[in-house]
Amino acid sequence: MYYGLDIGGTKIEFGAFNKKLERVAKERIATNTEDYEQLINSIVDLVEQHDKKFGEEGTIGIGLPGMENAKDGTMLTVNIPAANGQPLRQDLQDKLKRKVSVENDANCFALSEAWDDEFQGKSTVLGLIMGTGFGGGLIINGQVISGSNHVAGEVGHTRVPIDAWLALGDNPPLLDCGCGKQGCLDNYLSGRGFELLYTHFYDKKCSAQDIITAYHCDDMQAKEFVDRYLEFTAMCFGGLFTALDPAVVVIGGGLSNFDTLYEELPKRIPRYLMSVASCPQIIKARYGDSGGVRGAAFLNLPLTDD
Repeated sequence: MYYGLDIGGTKIEFGAFNKKLERVAKERIATNTEDYEQLINSIVDLVEQHDKKFGEEGTIGIGLPGMENAKDGTMLTVNIPAANGQPLRQDLQDKLKRKVSVENDANCFALSEAWDDEFQGKSTVLGLIMGTGFGGGLIINGQVISGSNHVAGEVGHTRVPIDAWLALGDNPPLLDCGCGKQGCLDNYLSGRGFELLYTHFYDKKCSAQDIITAYHCDDMQAKEFVDRYLEFTAMCFGGLFTALDPAVVVIGGGLSNFDTLYEELPKRIPRYLMSVASCPQIIKARYGDSGGVRGAAFLNLPLTDD
């Protein structure tokens, strides 16, 4: 049995998956974000309850908004203060007496999508989340590529490329990022960035949904903005795709519901690729809110048949 836990700032979602990768259990509890010992005990309780239910010890994968420090195993996670700076994986392994895998939630999202039946034959799948922030995960041959510092796939903290920067006009907004740098893609390709850029150009605040609704109603200002944003996004994606060369790109997050992305980006991106390259298949995420827990469980899938 494969267990996955998607730990967020408000809830922990647990899922159990059988050998056919079918979900056979689901449970949600509140996340204790302030008391580390209680957070650990709540995870242990979920696992032990389901061990008893299924009569076996399941493998354990955890996805959360953050990453493990490659040097000392402590967590960097702003949204879960209780776990920040703590050796979460090691403490759970000590309590549960088995291996525990921990990954960034964007990597789990990408892994979930990569194990869709249609994409298992694709060698490289890139997951991109255009939600509150912009992030991603890279999957090669069914395995998360997290890098030596566990930051591979952190595309949101690469910088806006020069052609995209110039496309923002004579006075582009240089936005501060939570990572301490400026000009990170996180602040431009996220839903938040979509709204901030609209405010920058038109000096009025408007939600992403309202902008998109106005676009579909042929509002000229919204259409002008969306056209500029699509070209900006194509320039940014062109650089990412050149470096990573994915076969499939799966987009999640709130902006993934803007279907114009899938119509327009494949037409625009080739201009920003090398002449020998073609645009990868770009699709909307298929597993929605369940992607995180599904991907967490799949951290422990065998890569070959034994």
